[in-house]
Amino acid sequence: MSITKKQKEVLDFITQYWEKHEVAPTQKEIKEAFGLKSFGSVQRYLKYLKDAGHIDSDWNARRGLKPKEEFRASAPENSIDIPLFGDVAAGIPIEAIENPDNTISVPLHMIKENSKYYALNVKGDSMIEDGILEGDIVICKHQTTANRGQTIIALVDGEATVKRYQPRKSHIELIPANSSMSPIIVDPEVSQFSIAGILVGLLRSYE
Repeated sequence: MSITKKQKEVLDFITQYWEKHEVAPTQKEIKEAFGLKSFGSVQRYLKYLKDAGHIDSDWNARRGLKPKEEFRASAPENSIDIPLFGDVAAGIPIEAIENPDNTISVPLHMIKENSKYYALNVKGDSMIEDGILEGDIVICKHQTTANRGQTIIALVDGEATVKRYQPRKSHIELIPANSSMSPIIVDPEVSQFSIAGILVGLLRSYE
């Protein structure tokens, strides 16, 4: 399971604290180190890191966290960080919110040299018949062209959506993978349309 840049920062803090003190930081120390507003926020970070297999924890112990050495050693060789650019709609287009300071680690096998990649959070259920669910993180190869039938990240009047690409003579159809939904019809003479990338993979958490 991949982790975001912020989650990696929390993991690094726990790891470095452990290496220096031979005990884990308390939840209070993590909260203060990252300026988090509540212990609930700390616990969400710790739960995700535990579910991802990066730490062990004894929730009954005050300093019950322990980073797993094998993950710290292997992660840099088997994964790479790419930008995580916010949300993309698998439904009605929504604004693409860019946050270039946020990244996520993805397996190296998803990435090819000499190409740029980024990730987006999926909102909506229009692509469920292609196995793309709300809450998934899609991995996208940045390019401005696509072949008919490819799943693309489309920008329509500045808003992003993930759909199958079907160009026609007079318009473009953005096809959902949900039989209960209709295609989005784009007239390039009326709307601004561009391709921001093609889908190459996805990441999913089952928690």
